[in-house]
Amino acid sequence: MRALSGVTLTMAAMLALSSVGCSRVGQLRAARSFKEANKAYQAQDYRQAVQLYEQALTDNPDLAVAHFFLGNSYDNQYKPSRKGDPANDRLLTKAVEHYQTAAEKLSGSNENKAYGKLSLQYLVAAYGPDKLNDPAKAEPVVQRMIQIEPAEPENYFALAKIYEDAAVYDEAEQMLQYAKQAKPKDPAVYLQLAGFYNRQGRFDKTIESLEQRAAIEPTNPEAFQTIAGYYWDETRGDSSLTENQKRDYVQKGLESVEKALSLKTDYVEAITFKGLLLRLQANLEKDPGKQQALLKEATALSDKANGLRKAKATGASSD
Repeated sequence: MRALSGVTLTMAAMLALSSVGCSRVGQLRAARSFKEANKAYQAQDYRQAVQLYEQALTDNPDLAVAHFFLGNSYDNQYKPSRKGDPANDRLLTKAVEHYQTAAEKLSGSNENKAYGKLSLQYLVAAYGPDKLNDPAKAEPVVQRMIQIEPAEPENYFALAKIYEDAAVYDEAEQMLQYAKQAKPKDPAVYLQLAGFYNRQGRFDKTIESLEQRAAIEPTNPEAFQTIAGYYWDETRGDSSLTENQKRDYVQKGLESVEKALSLKTDYVEAITFKGLLLRLQANLEKDPGKQQALLKEATALSDKANGLRKAKATGASSD
């Protein structure tokens, strides 16, 4: 799990002196240890950070934010490649313990709410497949995140992933629909839905979601290019399609890529995909003359895209 930035640590240090419930001497000692712990944490000396955060909590048990950084210091020492090693696994157990404590103490706090949210997010990651692999324990954590921030799509995405990984697909789809209801103008919602439907082999729903995304971003060429990319991939990869279906998908892909290029004429990805779609069209063409014309146009587009890439790289290097 990644470490936090120096700016974030500075903010946390400012909060160390605001704790109540222990003597002034204890607060000062805790603040000093917390400051030194943050230095060790930023230097990625997580073993030293653990000792100092533990000392800070001994001197001031009410310094709840230290639980988050202590948990993250344990988390950063855990090695997935050594899963099953008791000493290594204990690091993750300790991380979870402190993430839970931080979440309980900070989620309802106004000044420290951000750390409560981070604690929940990192706790979910700790229960993920590359660590504890315990979706049953991750589920209530994400549900708590949704309760705290019902308008945040990322929380619904996280719960949808848990359900999808557990092959509970109806519930996964429902969570993504809740995300859509929470923020219907967020393009990320529709991309998540499209990805989910595509993994389920529901191409019609995939395209529907991508078109809904393009509808709320009518001036974004990438939105239309993404549609074209999905049509290209489906035409090329689905062996069950009839020739008529393939022709239809190629044509729709070309229409989408043209919309992208009408918004950005030098859009390299769109130019590239137009060439790729034309090659698919050529493969479906029965007339040799038309086939050669399509391949010639595709080659010209490939050359154009390569030229634009080279010009961009040259410009970047000269800067």
